[in-house]
Amino acid sequence: MTQPRSQPEVLVLLSGGVDSAACLQFYLEMERPICGLFVDYGQPSAGPELSSARAIAQHYSIQLANAQWRGPYVKEAGLIPARNAFLILAALMERPSTVSAMVVGVHGGTDYPDCSRAFVAAMQRVMDLYENGTVQIIAPFLDWQKIDVYEYCNAHGVPLNLTYSCEAGGPPPCGNCLSCKDRELLYAGT
Repeated sequence: MTQPRSQPEVLVLLSGGVDSAACLQFYLEMERPICGLFVDYGQPSAGPELSSARAIAQHYSIQLANAQWRGPYVKEAGLIPARNAFLILAALMERPSTVSAMVVGVHGGTDYPDCSRAFVAAMQRVMDLYENGTVQIIAPFLDWQKIDVYEYCNAHGVPLNLTYSCEAGGPPPCGNCLSCKDRELLYAGT
């Protein structure tokens, strides 16, 4: 799918995983001008995630920016407190001025507090403080389970072979983290 060469109005937080690749496909089907942003915040999986994000961006012919931040502490695999809030605020800071919608690939069925309707609403209120309602946070799969996202990917030709999902960051994937377990269950269902 070739992306029109116009100013982006949608920024997809592209992690290189299944959910963000599905978000990209979702908005391309709407024929919205899109760009992507990968954020390296010191996660163990940053290298393979960036490689996947680049491959996905190239597949869809979209521009991908890469933001990097290093804090004083090493991030571990698993829950990283405030991760999605940080990603959204980094996207707000780094977005092209033409972007009016920022897309995050959170989905239902998790216990993570930053994968909820309340979280998205709270982040929208923060965004409104800065942008006076001109930039929206969109989580198109918020009411979907992971299996729904996976089925969407299969039905719409999302290149799952280009995605990466392992919080530990190794090749090969660790097989033990939540992301690996999700992927294992998804592939078992096909």
